[in-house]
Parts: sequence; C-alpha cells; structure tokens
Amino acid sequence: MDNSFLPKAISTVTEAIAADNAQEYEQALALYRKALEYFMTGLKYEKNPATKQTIMDRVEGYMKRAELLRGILDKQAEAKAGMGRGGSGGGGSATASASDAKDTGIDEEKKKLRGALAGAVVSEKPNVKWDDVAGLEAAKSALKEAVILPARFPQLFTGKRRPWKGILLYGPPGTGKSYLAKAVATESDAVFFAVSSSDLVSKWQGESEKLVRNLFELAREHPRSIIFIDEIDSMCGSRSEGENDSARRIKTEFLVQMQGVGNTHDGLLVLGATNVPWELDPAMRRRFEKRIYIPLPEAPARANMFQIHLGDTSNTLSDHNYSELGELSEGCSGSDISVITREALMEPLRKCQAAKQFIPDAQGMLTPADKYPNCPHCPMQLTSDPAGKKYPPCPKCKAVRVSLYDVPTEKLVVPDVSFADFKSALQRSGASVSPDELTRFTEWTREFGQEGS
Repeated sequence: MDNSFLPKAISTVTEAIAADNAQEYEQALALYRKALEYFMTGLKYEKNPATKQTIMDRVEGYMKRAELLRGILDKQAEAKAGMGRGGSGGGGSATASASDAKDTGIDEEKKKLRGALAGAVVSEKPNVKWDDVAGLEAAKSALKEAVILPARFPQLFTGKRRPWKGILLYGPPGTGKSYLAKAVATESDAVFFAVSSSDLVSKWQGESEKLVRNLFELAREHPRSIIFIDEIDSMCGSRSEGENDSARRIKTEFLVQMQGVGNTHDGLLVLGATNVPWELDPAMRRRFEKRIYIPLPEAPARANMFQIHLGDTSNTLSDHNYSELGELSEGCSGSDISVITREALMEPLRKCQAAKQFIPDAQGMLTPADKYPNCPHCPMQLTSDPAGKKYPPCPKCKAVRVSLYDVPTEKLVVPDVSFADFKSALQRSGASVSPDELTRFTEWTREFGQEGS
C-alpha cells in the first residue's frame, strides 16, 4: 500500500510551523494536531525501522510544542475572561487583552529559548592567566586590545578608535585556541558565553536562528560580554546549493547579528575558533576583523609548556633539561606536550610496579630499586631462602625483596620524575600534526590572516 499519510503530515506540519512563527498560535495548534494524526496513521504502514524511529522523534517534539501552544492559548483565554469580569467590555480593552496575551506567548517562548542557553554562560572563572599561555604574544596582545583595555581605560577608545569586535583564532588542533579563550574568560570582567553547535542547533524548524538571535540579545543586555564560539566552521561553513534550508537560515542570522556587532558601542566581542578556516563562509570570514593564526609552539615555548604541565610534581629536571626537551619535541603542539608530560609522569609508577626490591631510608620509607641495587650482596639474597616464602633484607644496603603490593601504603616513596622518563615518553608519543596541514595554514594566513606568535 502506498503510504500517502507521511507526505501529508510533512506538508501540514510545515504550515503549522509557519503559523507558529507568525504567532498565529490557534491556527498553529490546529495544524499541529492534524499533522500528528497523519503521522500516527502513517506509522502503521511504515516498514523501515530507522524511518519509524525518526518519525517518532519528530512526533514527540511536535507534541511538546502543541502542548506549549495550548498552555499559551489557555492563558490568553483566562486573560480575556478576566477582562470580561472587570466589566469594561470596551473594544479598546479587548484589543489590549489580546495584545497582552500575545506578549505572554512571546515572553514564554523567549524564556524557553534563554533557558536553553543558560548552560552557555560561564559563571566560574577557569583560572587560566595570561602567563599560563606560553608564547602567542601577538594573539594575547590583540585579545588585550579587545577585552582588557576598553574596560580599564575607556578614554583610549574615543572617536573613530574602537576595540576589535570580532576575532577569529585558527590553527592546527591542540595549539591553544580554547586555552586562550579560557584566559580571556579569567582575565576579563566581561560576561563570558561559551557556545558550540550543540547549544544552537535545534531539531525544531525555525528555532535554531531564534537561539542565535536570543544569544546575541542576551549578551547585549550586559555592559561587557564575550561570545566564544568553538568550532565555528560547523555552523558557518561555506554556503552551497545542496545545503538544507535550516543551515542556511542559521548562517544568515549569524551574519545579521555579527553585522550589528561592529556598528554599535554595545561592549560585545565575538571570539571564534576553528581548525579549518578555509571552510568558513566568506561573508562570515569578513565579519571577523582580526584573524589570528595560532601556530605550533617554538622551542622556548615548548620548554615552558613542559614546565607548566609538570607543575609542582617532584622532579630532577634542570633548566638545561627543559631546553633540551623543547628541542627534542619539534613539531609537537601544546596538546601533544600535555600528553607527553602525562606519559612521563606515569614512568615512576611503572618503576614501582616493576620493582622486585625496595631500599629503605633512615626513616624506614621504601623506594623502588631499578632491577637490583648496586650492591654485591643483593644477588646472594635472591637464593638465600630456598622455601621462597620471604627474603631477608640485604645485610649491607638493607634492600628488601618484596613486590609493590607487599609494601605498606604509608611506607612507599614514589621516585622523582627524571629527564630519562621524558625521553622515554617522547619515543612513545610524538607530533599529531603533519607538515602538509601546516602548509595549508601558512598559505591561508598569507592571504587572509596574521601570525599570532
């Protein structure tokens, strides 16, 4: 049997959405109900399980929207009844009641959309300072011009001198674009919105662009705001003939809102990040006045990153060792260095697990010995107990023949991280960015951007 109910359902729900967007809620509710009937009937004849599941997901959403509209209409009816009991009965009052009811519906919808954006507001500072970002001096300088200086010294920005309103950070994965954004959130006194495509893309037709518009409206309600959009290429890629209508409307709304950012003194900065800047729509690329390349770190920056990632963990590395690590890690990104450091930090734990003997100090704390201590008496202890139950401590160096899991928890001393541990980690973990990728970034920077280091 030809399932003609689903095309009817799609056609009807399209009309419902159009009426909904036009705020003709009564008509929209009737159309939603009619569309739901078509959908439910069509499900009986649909054989494809994947299609069935898709339809059910949409039906659930349309039901929720229909329930919301019914609530709005009920409130409108209550408002009209209240005006009737008031005894005025005038045409002007009826008009006012309808207007109030309409405003109530709009407020309900705006409240719902803003509720969906609540998670984008960064309420706690990430605690990343400018000094925590190794290198990237040009990028930090541009961000300070756009964020710090206008707030602290507003007299610097008068007349035609205005702070940057759109900054795009681009570069290979793991070079610190999001980390820079965290530093901006920490160092500025602005309200920080961190959004991604999952926050702004909705399954409801027409709702995604409303979310974009409400995001910008919400940001403009504060004296100073920053909107950080990670992986902006996922929402604002180049427009093409084959893309769906919803994606095109989202881009259009972004372009409209971004166009308004530069024309008013609204204290709003839009900060974007992407690993593929060449996929951005040309019109969106133009909206970002500053396009800053975040390249792979140089050797001194890499050496500094090793120190930052190692932090206060007990180690035996010297300044020369850090410089040598900076040279040995050629081609590594900040993210790669983080992984290498974590790998090196695990080496002392592996020594503890592999150790067969532990050497006590003056306080009786036990440190794992690499293989066996440099003591001629220790090898004899390996065969001194034929029963194999327990080896006595070495009479000279006092090494104890036990495994890690036989050492009392409070007695174990973890070895310091050494330069050899980092060299071992570098052999297992290396660069994650290929030279071919870097060539493409260099060419794009030459044409559209500027260096950030």
